[in-house]
Amino acid sequence: MPRFSANLSFLFAELPFLDRFAAAAAAGFRAVEYMAPYDNDPREIAKRLADLGLTQALFNLPAGDWESGERGIAILPHRKAAFRDGVALALDYAQALGCHRLNCLAGIAPPDVDRLRLEATFLDNLAFAADAAARRGVKLLIEPINARDMPGFFLNRTDEALGLIDRVGSDNLWLQADVYHMQIMEGDLARRLEAAAARIAHIQIADNPGRREPGTGEISYAFLLPLIDRLGYDGWVGCEYWPTTTVEAGLAWMKPYRT
Repeated sequence: MPRFSANLSFLFAELPFLDRFAAAAAAGFRAVEYMAPYDNDPREIAKRLADLGLTQALFNLPAGDWESGERGIAILPHRKAAFRDGVALALDYAQALGCHRLNCLAGIAPPDVDRLRLEATFLDNLAFAADAAARRGVKLLIEPINARDMPGFFLNRTDEALGLIDRVGSDNLWLQADVYHMQIMEGDLARRLEAAAARIAHIQIADNPGRREPGTGEISYAFLLPLIDRLGYDGWVGCEYWPTTTVEAGLAWMKPYRT
């Protein structure tokens, strides 16, 4: 049976960040995730997790200056020191929050830097981060993101991510499989999930078009969620979608999977 995590960067976004934890628990979620916790004291987050009985499923390494357009800095040669400082910060937060998975966003590829240089930087940073995370009992993940929502993002396809994982050669580098991005860039979802199953450490879902809740678009989650179970995946499934109205009003899709 799938276990669902509320992505608090998308769900309950009308509330202040720290109030979203209680809203997620009240809606029946047992875990939470989000893009980044770094604007908040980890002790405040940890208290909410403990008081509400929630698991911290995942968050991202620091992604750089979001306001200026950065969407990850792992590929950027001139940001290598900042990336490594961010790894240390993220691991401190992960330890405080009892989180065992961190996602590394590759970043937007600058048009004036050779792609091979960006790739070499990415591989070097991933090796560093995977090793640092392993020493703290945390899995490092990478995520392909579709080029329509995030033009210029360096990593777009599952096979590209798996190839990078192979080249790094670490047993602590994993795939974050976001079904929404996968549908836009690749399709053939069942076969792709089957082929990557042994290397998936986190799954995220949303329907397409619109990045709304399952059941509102073209993706057959009634087929895919049981398939994910049959593939032996026992991690959290992150609900990373924009509610059509309110979160609570749109949760009917989850009823068949509630225990």
